[in-house]
Amino acid sequence: MPTITLPDSSQRYFDHPVSLAEIAADIGAGLAKAALAGKIDGKLVDLSRVVETDAKVAIVTAKDPEGLEVIRHSTAHLMAQAVKQLYPQAQVTIGPVIDNGFYYDFYFDRPFNDDDLAAIEARMHELAATGDVLVRKVVDRAEAIRYFHDLGEAFKVEIIESIPGNEELTLYTQGDFIDFCRGPHVPNTNRLGVFKLMKVAGAYWRGDSKNPMLTRIYGTAFATDKELKAHLTQLAEAEKRDHRRIGKQQDLFHFQEEAPGLVFWHPKGWALWQVIEQHMRGVYRTSGYAEIRCPQILDVSLWKKSGHWDNYQENMFFTESEKRTFAVKPMNCPGHVQVFNHGLHSYRDLPIRYGEFGACHRNEPSGALHGILRVRGFTQDDGHIFCMESQIEPEVRAFHAQALAVYATFGFTDIQVKIALRPDKRLGTDAVWDEAEAALRGALAAAGVSWTELPGEGAFYGPKIEYHLKDAIGRTWQLGTIQVDFMMPERLGATYVDEHSERRHPVMLHRAIVGSMERFIGILIEHHAGFLPLWLAPVQAVVMGITDKHAAYVKEVTQRLKTVGLRVEEDLRNEKVGFKIREHTLERVPYLLVAGDREMETDSIALRTREGQDLGVVTMDALLERLTTEVRLQSQG
Repeated sequence: MPTITLPDSSQRYFDHPVSLAEIAADIGAGLAKAALAGKIDGKLVDLSRVVETDAKVAIVTAKDPEGLEVIRHSTAHLMAQAVKQLYPQAQVTIGPVIDNGFYYDFYFDRPFNDDDLAAIEARMHELAATGDVLVRKVVDRAEAIRYFHDLGEAFKVEIIESIPGNEELTLYTQGDFIDFCRGPHVPNTNRLGVFKLMKVAGAYWRGDSKNPMLTRIYGTAFATDKELKAHLTQLAEAEKRDHRRIGKQQDLFHFQEEAPGLVFWHPKGWALWQVIEQHMRGVYRTSGYAEIRCPQILDVSLWKKSGHWDNYQENMFFTESEKRTFAVKPMNCPGHVQVFNHGLHSYRDLPIRYGEFGACHRNEPSGALHGILRVRGFTQDDGHIFCMESQIEPEVRAFHAQALAVYATFGFTDIQVKIALRPDKRLGTDAVWDEAEAALRGALAAAGVSWTELPGEGAFYGPKIEYHLKDAIGRTWQLGTIQVDFMMPERLGATYVDEHSERRHPVMLHRAIVGSMERFIGILIEHHAGFLPLWLAPVQAVVMGITDKHAAYVKEVTQRLKTVGLRVEEDLRNEKVGFKIREHTLERVPYLLVAGDREMETDSIALRTREGQDLGVVTMDALLERLTTEVRLQSQG
């Protein structure tokens, strides 16, 4: 009879096979009430699952990440049930959990609209209140295919037919609705109810434009009303901060159909780019990196040697010339190895650090493109360190300190560190991966850093440390990374001469702090809601006169500010000064400078901020000191 070991290592003994629901009740009434699902030897399952032999068991509640996933998965089924009741002719396809919610795709004779969403959501609340029990049933393939074929659910039939023959097939029933699904699900629909349907979109079946167009309904669900309200508030705030809207408002960049996923940078946007690039260039210069530049296209033979051809070719662009095939580089690493290989290196030369603001192109699906946050052409603050194994720890520790300092300078202080471990599709032996993963853990431990681990999320050539930054409204963005790579130097023939005059392959550390410049700028815009700090603002001040007779003085003030390196514009339009102030305030220009008779006579300026604060009249010397000091202090962190 089963002995059940709980997460706290305590044990419970039963003289008969026992369900997870019974185990939860045996532990306590409170846990039984809160239980949503459970784990048997680490596998997430329904509460109805029965344990017949000794096992490690955990009860999952809404406080667990898996609990929220179960709620959202079950809410997707609730939505499908509501759709089938309201629109019986609609066919059900797939309904997975995604970040912050779920979606379900339907095949119907017309797209759903906002009125449909309101009706579906109302019916979902009615269904949740019925308290229907969700019942799991294992079925054979023929039975499942026959059932959905008779219902006219052609997409479900296709899904079942594509599943390997040895995989267990299960149906879930709730009231009058039956769905094919792996589960698990909540035990009862009354455990649902805190949800919101968000939007409708189109999606091709299986992501192929040759297949039928489906209607995708997105929704979100939480365990409590408070969590849902907080999420909706965050979404509303995110909409206000959308970098695409602010980018248009501030005239930073644009996109157009002739270049999908590629950015047209305007003068103000490029000014912001250059501030960031030059700042990062200074950081790397003082950290011992030599800047290099590598070709945009390389013969595919090199990408085959590096491993990218076998592991990454579906994301690459290709071109041909004189019967040779070339790849547009999706990353900079193989080029950096070629620079390293171009000379003879001794162990005394190591570590050698190369940096490049390298332009890369990746063939991202059009549906995944999102402003400058997800593009096909991007530039990385990329760098590679060639070192000995004994140098991994100090190099990683130095990078860690460098990264945190940079993030603080840009306004990010809430940072999580994670280690992404070996994926299923990878190069190298387990022994090599053991060594690489141990090196990263050891470096972080030596630096006194706590971290979490992400199984299966490493690069195909090595594990990596990731830096996840929380922005002003609580969203998390993965930015910097440092990766240990024992594979690529060997595959591309990189060597150095060790202290015994023998050839050895160096370790290659891939590292970036801001990552994609495009994405980082988008994140910065949204983090600061367009109110960029003075040192980053594309236009730091605008000078304007009250009347035309002040135009010469406005030009003089503008030139004096530009002379000390400030990014300043003059506004000499024949408009009222109040209109100009409002317009530049909406453009989020940090300082608004107004010149009138008194200012012209006393070599001074009236100073206002974009927040509406009137700082009064200041002398030009005081203004220059104030702005240059603010820029210097902000850029130093």
